[in-house]
Amino acid sequence: MSDMSNYLENALINATFRNTAYTSSATVYVALYTAVTDAEAGTGTEVPNSNSYARTAVTFGAPSNGVISNSSDCTFPAANGGNWGTVSHFCIHDSGTYGAGNALSIIKTVTASKAVNDGDTAKFTTANLSVTFA
Repeated sequence: MSDMSNYLENALINATFRNTAYTSSATVYVALYTAVTDAEAGTGTEVPNSNSYARTAVTFGAPSNGVISNSSDCTFPAANGGNWGTVSHFCIHDSGTYGAGNALSIIKTVTASKAVNDGDTAKFTTANLSVTFA
């Protein structure tokens, strides 16, 4: 099953079959979520835009059999001034601005939910954040 969001599926179908231009983002970002409303649409409860939370840029290696994984650690800023809540999901976006842009992947469940408390740092180590387009 593909991890592409509805937005990306439609953009790629239009580009492929209708000659409608699609410009990919030069940088993609990971957002952390505490709840999901509609995974395919990329909507849910993103970690609140406070306590130093920010979407974080991520780089991916070359795909293999329709799967890409992060090519280096993806480290978020440390929670500062309060807790972020329990992170249970992530999503790849085309914008680093909180609440802006388009979801490129569905909202995916993390391997193990993690409470991010004041002073904690959330991180996906190399090759542990993957998206399937197969």
